[in-house]
Amino acid sequence: MTITPDETRKVSPQYRAMRDTVEQMRDRLPGKFEITKEGIVHDMMAPGRPHEYTAGLVSRRLEKNMPDAIWAFMGTPDVEDEPEGIKRHPDVMVIAREDMEGEGSFHPSTLIAAIEIVSRSNPDNDWVSKMRDYPLLGIPIYAIFDPRTGTGAVLSEIHPTPQGPRYATRKDFVYGEDVTIGEWTISTDGLPRYGQS
Repeated sequence: MTITPDETRKVSPQYRAMRDTVEQMRDRLPGKFEITKEGIVHDMMAPGRPHEYTAGLVSRRLEKNMPDAIWAFMGTPDVEDEPEGIKRHPDVMVIAREDMEGEGSFHPSTLIAAIEIVSRSNPDNDWVSKMRDYPLLGIPIYAIFDPRTGTGAVLSEIHPTPQGPRYATRKDFVYGEDVTIGEWTISTDGLPRYGQS
């Protein structure tokens, strides 16, 4: 089932300018660009092998437990809510295969879960900014794997707060434990840590 964004919500000129700038910079500068309520986030270091290996392991382990119609997808495109002024790029997106059809960014309402592998160079982007943005976008589950510490958390159950929507439930885990993301449980055994050879 594809859910399209509400076309009646207006897109700000400021957001359009930031999005155009990000598109131009992606071809010229290394790293990862995203847009938040505060502006453009640039993680200057491209993800390293432990980061990408963790994302790949998490994706493969999830997909072994999922029906064929659900994917734990790595890669482009972004997740974007234009009227909200947010464009993010989760490391792994749990999404129905049919919602991947079409052109352009994914609308956040199509995601079952967003999964992030914490960046060595900008951990606050995953632990602070995305913890704020993902419930604002309505993404029902946010899982964080942190190779710096060998820990993580799964956040769910969005509820209103005076600061805006937030996740009400947080389940912390340490590497070596099983972790449940939505309906699927995977092992965290053998996930790489930064600084390990």
